[in-house]
Amino acid sequence: MKVLWNEEIVDRQEVQIDIEDRGYQYGDGIYEVIRIYQGKMFMAEEHLQRLENSAAKIKMTLPYETTILKDRLRSLIDIEGITDGEVYLQVTRGVLSPRNHVFPPQGTIKSVLTANVIPFHRPVDMQRNGLQATLIPDQRWLHCDIKSLSLLGNLLSLEEARSNGYDEALLHREGFFTEASASNLWFVSKGTVYTHPDGNLVLPGITKMKVLSLCQELKLPVKEEAVAIDRLAEFDECFITNSVWEIVPIVGIDGHPVGTGQLGAVTAKLQQAYIEATKKN
Repeated sequence: MKVLWNEEIVDRQEVQIDIEDRGYQYGDGIYEVIRIYQGKMFMAEEHLQRLENSAAKIKMTLPYETTILKDRLRSLIDIEGITDGEVYLQVTRGVLSPRNHVFPPQGTIKSVLTANVIPFHRPVDMQRNGLQATLIPDQRWLHCDIKSLSLLGNLLSLEEARSNGYDEALLHREGFFTEASASNLWFVSKGTVYTHPDGNLVLPGITKMKVLSLCQELKLPVKEEAVAIDRLAEFDECFITNSVWEIVPIVGIDGHPVGTGQLGAVTAKLQQAYIEATKKN
């Protein structure tokens, strides 16, 4: 396997991460996951813009321009011969020795970038059959708009859901839904689509951005507002979105069916529109 390590594409065995790297020590870094369709990255500019935004929010300088990064990721995809898959890339603040909690002055250490690509195919069965979910209090930090390496809150939520026999966790804070464990969360009632507005409580999803655009194209009314958990019985459909799984229905919540308990008409329409969008990539 070849890996992009800082400026060079090298064999995976050549990559060396220092034990003083702040990503290893503190989770002090950011990441992105970009889907590959027909050998090309989907919405790469949007993903890399979010990477820049996340870096700015944590006062970190990327090792080089995202235009250069995009070219190197393209080269990595070509070398690995990936047709359908995903790019995982992360950037840490770099190595600071001795270990110190304080941010080093910008420019005094160099951030460390790694990226790899793996094959991945659309999870058709999951998109057709859906997932069973449970409600779990959102105990993550208050900067969910940063795509941080620090994902323990997300992992603990999913682990609790899985331990109780569910596929996914639907997170809520102060009586309102925020996200799923690693996805943006959506509801449908009488043809209107609802999702939480961007802000510090949710990640500004790239797939969310595309779905909002598709709703406009399909003339589906949308309300970007926080949904109260006590309104759950009002909704006919529920689905989650992320770059890897695309659009996946939630067909049951805490043992109760959502709507008919099957893939809903609005979700199915958006799934098909999304697939068509990836073909135009």
